[in-house]
Amino acid sequence: MTRLLGAHVSVAGGLDNAFTRGLESNCTALQIFTKNANRWQGKPISQDDATVFQQAWQKSGIGPVIAHDAYLINLASPKQEVWEKSKTALRDELFRCAQLGITGLVMHPGAHLGTGVETGVERIRDAFRQILPETPPEVRLLLENTAGQGTYLGGDFAHLAALMEGFDEDRFGVCFDTCHAHTAGYDLSTSESYTEVMAEFDRLVGLKQIKAFHLNDCLKPCGSKVDRHTHIGQGTIGRTGFACLMQDQRLAAIPMLLETPKGDDGEMDRVNLALLRELAGKSL
Repeated sequence: MTRLLGAHVSVAGGLDNAFTRGLESNCTALQIFTKNANRWQGKPISQDDATVFQQAWQKSGIGPVIAHDAYLINLASPKQEVWEKSKTALRDELFRCAQLGITGLVMHPGAHLGTGVETGVERIRDAFRQILPETPPEVRLLLENTAGQGTYLGGDFAHLAALMEGFDEDRFGVCFDTCHAHTAGYDLSTSESYTEVMAEFDRLVGLKQIKAFHLNDCLKPCGSKVDRHTHIGQGTIGRTGFACLMQDQRLAAIPMLLETPKGDDGEMDRVNLALLRELAGKSL
């Protein structure tokens, strides 16, 4: 089985350029932004752009592509203007994915800004109730677990379960970020603790809900709630933690994507992906 391993790649110069960059780094899966991640609005995708993107995808032989939404979106915001803009922006992101044939959109749940977890979760669920009926059903929202910094929701696996509860499960999944989980207090660094964390996730959310991984080692200690990515095997998760994940056959068919520093010309993506493939084949 070819493992679906890749990285977040730039679309500078055109969305289809993602595939050239992905192939240079030996990717078999990709993550992209479909627009500038630091702006509310993006340039519309023309039919020609979408066709060129899909042709480049097919020609590349690369497997799944997922998109990541804009950083400004905060569906938990108590500020009405931000909440409305966030809903509009997320709707747009879902339609952009559908245009390109991308079926998974990663999103951060948002920050409640002092209103409390329950209020923040319900604010997000209210937004979902409005957005989902109006957007393409083939695009799944992938809720990303967070480092739990400040008032950000998603650092506790229970938040993810609460956000998805009662909705059509075909519209949702989870993007499991290893750095975020570890720094939120879920220790992934030993075989024993990895097993415990995955059992906890399965109990609260369900392993079947994981549709993508962000593979990032963690510069800061477990439980520090500080989100700082580093190269695979060079942080506080370490090689053992990633070996456990890469050899977990329950998760072997899920796309796994780097968001680690790229180095010169994407060199470190190649290094990190080679190490992950090596860890997948070693005995623990």
